[in-house]
Amino acid sequence: MIRSLLVCILGMTVWIPVEAQVSGCTDPLAQNYDPLAVNNDGSCVYAAAGVSPYQTLDLPSAVSETSGLIDWDGAFWTHNDDTDVQLYALDPADASISQECLLAGVINQDWEDIDQDDAWIYIGDFGNNSSGNRQDLHILRIEKASLCSGQPQIDTLWFSYEDQTDFGNQGSNNTNYDCEAMIVGTDSIYLFTKQWKGLGTSVYGLPKTPGDHSAEWRSSWPVNGLITGATWLEEMRLVVLSGYSALLQPFVFLCYDYPGHDFFSGNKRRLEITLPFHQVEGITTTNGLDYALTNERFSQIVMVPPRLHRLDLEAYLSAYLDGSTSLDGQVPLEPEVIVTVEGGRIVIQTEETSIGQPWRVMDLWGHVLLEGVLHSARQHLESFNAQPGWYVVQLGHEVYKVWCP
Repeated sequence: MIRSLLVCILGMTVWIPVEAQVSGCTDPLAQNYDPLAVNNDGSCVYAAAGVSPYQTLDLPSAVSETSGLIDWDGAFWTHNDDTDVQLYALDPADASISQECLLAGVINQDWEDIDQDDAWIYIGDFGNNSSGNRQDLHILRIEKASLCSGQPQIDTLWFSYEDQTDFGNQGSNNTNYDCEAMIVGTDSIYLFTKQWKGLGTSVYGLPKTPGDHSAEWRSSWPVNGLITGATWLEEMRLVVLSGYSALLQPFVFLCYDYPGHDFFSGNKRRLEITLPFHQVEGITTTNGLDYALTNERFSQIVMVPPRLHRLDLEAYLSAYLDGSTSLDGQVPLEPEVIVTVEGGRIVIQTEETSIGQPWRVMDLWGHVLLEGVLHSARQHLESFNAQPGWYVVQLGHEVYKVWCP
């Protein structure tokens, strides 16, 4: 929060308390970052950016139709999206298959995504692109403890979309009620649709319990692409979607710093992946910085084998994750900080527990002019060629506006 404004007038220090909390773009990486904003209003705008995998491994032909991905028990687990009823554990080192588990007694009509909680694995049999009129959409819930026992305990969550009323044949790839992305939270499951007609996505929520459910519409967003996978760090308020454009250009779509479970009300950023003609399907992460993705085999324009890719998104998300909320949703309390100006130099005075924290000085447009690490409880910042005017000093979660004469 912004605690105060510091004004230096005629050699005197005057503190002006700030009562109102300013709403605006709170992400320093955005083009319209407002360093005085406290409440994120979801207005951040970002420059176009792309990322390249730091590792790419070919997958075995047994998983050429890989469609979902989770990181569990030291392996990446995936599945195919048509008829095959096995789960495959991939060795992260070389993408070889280290284990196969048969899910006896079930059918794979169109398995499109996989997720997990502490006790269960969830598989979404909700692919709906052939005619757009499936009325047997469901999610399989498999007990982890019995997964590879030969007799896994499996429940089923049946659902329909609350706002779908037309169940006539829509034709191939011509519906907004297809789905390939699912995230599982503490209390609910959320689905992100693959909208063939609108090239957007809608979020639907339903309970985690077996039975018949009506998936409730929550929100929509024009992502300008086809969403194929999702991964979620619930306590960090971070969702990352995978997908590809109409021309098969893959991307990831970052949603973070949103209130509650309103995923599209916070920051939204699209990053193109430099893998043309790769039909990216599954995505997973455990720390929000390192991501694994898979693409299925593609052979219509060029021949692309199934592959496992690793992405490093630290440059885009580390600053947010370092300052994210605690598990109970409360913003951690910061030590008392006093910012003054002495002899033309900015001084930060705080508690010893803050030593080691990064600090930075910015202009009112968010441009970083000076940055470093706090090495003492009272530190004179390096001098810089500052013109008289207002500057912003940030330390941890605290932001101060200071006038330098």
